[in-house]
Amino acid sequence: MSGVQFPLEPLSKGGYQMDLIQVILLTGLMLFLVLILSFLRKPKVYTFKKEQFVSSDMDTVFDFFSRPENLEKITPPAMGFHIMTPKPVEMKAGAIIDYTVNIMGIPARWRTMITAYKKNEFFVDEQLKGPYSYWHHKHSFEAVEGGINIVDEITYALPLEAFRSIVHPLFIKPQLRKIFSFRFQIIQDNFNHKK
Repeated sequence: MSGVQFPLEPLSKGGYQMDLIQVILLTGLMLFLVLILSFLRKPKVYTFKKEQFVSSDMDTVFDFFSRPENLEKITPPAMGFHIMTPKPVEMKAGAIIDYTVNIMGIPARWRTMITAYKKNEFFVDEQLKGPYSYWHHKHSFEAVEGGINIVDEITYALPLEAFRSIVHPLFIKPQLRKIFSFRFQIIQDNFNHKK
């Protein structure tokens, strides 16, 4: 059994012209190789950090943040954030939380695990399944004069290295800023009105 052959038509001066089908196949093969190689290379890791001071006490602030259902209150409505895990979710190391969220307008399922938890100090959620190839979010709380300093530190990587140079600056980074700006305002309003 012989394979399909694409005849090359001679050009002037002894050169050859590639058939359109060959060009399409070669282009497809090159794109496929770029995609495969992007999965094989170690992805670039990005970081995002946001700090916020609130005039409140540690028990009140930590209790608010350690209730996953409050994430729905501090996430922009356009994100379509919805916790699927039956409530209330007990916040502790090993807790798994399933939810849906819109990423660049596309609904996605996300599963995170609380991998570290110390009451009134910090907790960490890490993605088990979701839109990122890596997601590590540490929530820290520190008592300071007059209130609590809240620190969010996120380390993340995108799944397709070949497209990250476009997707990250145009979509992911601005979306994180928008989410945390919204969150910042809701938290300020929530805790400043409790005095």
